[in-house]
Amino acid sequence: MNRLNGKTCLVFGGGSVGGEINNGLAAAITYAREGARVVIVDHQEEAVTEGIKRVQAECELAGIEPMAVGLVGDVTSDTSVRTVVERTIAESGRIDVLHNNVGIALMGGPIEQTLEEWDLTLNVNLTSMFLTCKYVLPHMLAQGSGSIINIGSVGGMRYIGYNYPSYSATKGAVTQFTQNIALEYASRGIRANTVAPGYINTPMIYRQINSLYDSVDDMIAARDALSPTGRMGNSFDVANAALFLASDESRYVNGVCIPVDGGLVQSSAPPVQGHTQGARLYS
Repeated sequence: MNRLNGKTCLVFGGGSVGGEINNGLAAAITYAREGARVVIVDHQEEAVTEGIKRVQAECELAGIEPMAVGLVGDVTSDTSVRTVVERTIAESGRIDVLHNNVGIALMGGPIEQTLEEWDLTLNVNLTSMFLTCKYVLPHMLAQGSGSIINIGSVGGMRYIGYNYPSYSATKGAVTQFTQNIALEYASRGIRANTVAPGYINTPMIYRQINSLYDSVDDMIAARDALSPTGRMGNSFDVANAALFLASDESRYVNGVCIPVDGGLVQSSAPPVQGHTQGARLYS
């Protein structure tokens, strides 16, 4: 407990649909449990409200007084991101942790995908992180400290059987973007690292991927089989890696990409081909 006591964590993509816990919300809950003041940002007011409720409920179960607020914001909008950061500074006085979780995966390669879909993936997955860093970094520089955590994907490190080159390209770019930020500002008290989830059991797969399989059980079995551990991870596996990077325990960890994948990127096993031509996946 209290590994983040006194810190303010700004979590983009920390909202919830109906109280479900996704990767971003799991991070917000984990940060709040460790004493942080958490600012949840999502593009829909309902998602922000549900996210705050879930953070409060999870903290109360642990006997912790939560410090969580929410803001509506669009990560693809320069004005919106700037406003969110300004409001966070006005209310909290500082931003110690910037957590970028927003991402989408649109299926289809260059033949099937439209230019508009390619541009959308680029804007949501990569340009969003440029914008959040653009407006958060000056405040971290002024205070002389800060940790930036960008959520990538093992799909940006190797082919994993899904036909989504736009997603893979942007997630690969996230890792390199993060490394550049890390080394540019390392001497000024700022760290930046990437967390790359593998096959994770999140609410998204039940809404967006299950139609690609004969049944939900088949989907779970197939995804479990893809992991060297024989099972998918969950959102708190990703959040716990982020917690380490957010805390002072990782003060000498900078510019790295940490896979949370059960060893998938180290495995020589070929990926299972997926029938995902028209699906859209959201994280």
